[in-house]
Formats: sequence, C-alpha cells, structure tokens
Amino acid sequence: MASKDTKSVTEGNSRGIPRAPFVSDVEQHIGGPDAEVEPVLRSFQDAIAKYRYMENNLNQRRSGLEEKIPDIKKTLAMVEFLQERRDAKAGGSSSVDDDDLEDDGDSSSKSIKATFELNDTLYAEAELEDTDSVYLWLGANVMLSYKLPEAIELLRSKLAMAEKNLSSLVDDLEYLKEQVTIMEVNTARVYNWDVKRRREKREKEEGSKS
Repeated sequence: MASKDTKSVTEGNSRGIPRAPFVSDVEQHIGGPDAEVEPVLRSFQDAIAKYRYMENNLNQRRSGLEEKIPDIKKTLAMVEFLQERRDAKAGGSSSVDDDDLEDDGDSSSKSIKATFELNDTLYAEAELEDTDSVYLWLGANVMLSYKLPEAIELLRSKLAMAEKNLSSLVDDLEYLKEQVTIMEVNTARVYNWDVKRRREKREKEEGSKS
C-alpha cells in the first residue's frame, strides 16, 4: 500500500499495473473540510472499473493458458516418445515397453497405432510410420515440419514460456484483487467521513437554532 495520500498513482507492479493509493487522511485527500466528495467517489469508482476490466482480460488469458499448457505437455510427451523409440532402435537404452507397441512381424520396425480426436465425440485411428520428423501446429493455420530433436526443443521452450506467463498472470490477478480492495476501502472511508460531516453540520445548525 502507498504510504502517502496522492490523487495520481505513480507506482505500479513490475508489469505496469498502477498501485492504488490508500487514503489515510480523508479531509486532506479531498481538499479540505468543505470540499465535495462526489468527484472523489466517482474517481474511485472509475479506478475500480479499470481494475475490474484488467482483471477480466487477465482471467481470459489465464483460461487460455490453462487450456494450452496440457496440450503442449501431451504433444511434447508424444514427440519425446518417438525420439526415445528411435534412440532405442539405434542401439541405445530406452524405457519404452515393446509390449505397448503394435508388432507388424519385424521387431526392428514396429508400427504405432494412435487414436486422434477429430471432434468432441469423433475419433479416428491411424498408424504412424517410422519417421525422424513431425509436423507441429504453430497457430493461425500454420503447420511446419521439424526434426524430432528440434521439435522437442521448441515444445520445451513453449512450455516453459507458457508456465512462466501463467505464473505472472496469477501474480497480477492477486495484485489486482489487492488494489480493488484498497479502492473499496477508500470509498467506504470517504463515504463514512461525509456522513459524519453532514451529521455534525446538521447537529450544529440545530443547536444554533435552539
């Protein structure tokens, strides 16, 4: 929280989201004992609306990443499996269980049968040929061919970046919640101060008449 009352926010987090000022002295903040509170309350509501707007945008991005990351992990696991299988055929050690592969009669060239999801309830079975390359969707209807090691490196990089971005979004959402809470507290403090001021003014006027 800011340690000084200020009408303009000059601080923010590392990604540029402004920090909400905490109003510790309401009278000083609004400009004096006779100042109008309506403009201040409107500015607080505008600030809250902006924070809510940012929160909604970040929540949408968070949902997108939470759907994307499992897909990247599945794709990476499959490509790593293909690479491990090729390494095993080349004479290296492998944890691949041959019993899990379809045998076409030649143990050196066992085929892989896989099921692909075409739609929510529509699947198709395909037999994968032995290959040293894969095709990856890069978005915007773009698909490129990569050698298995290059594909693994790319997918690991994308996974690391997506997880980093998700972590940053979670931090930003927590930060935004804190700023909204501060502005709601400010609103309550200014409103209660104004109610007290009006009551004291009314009591003073009634006392002067009696």
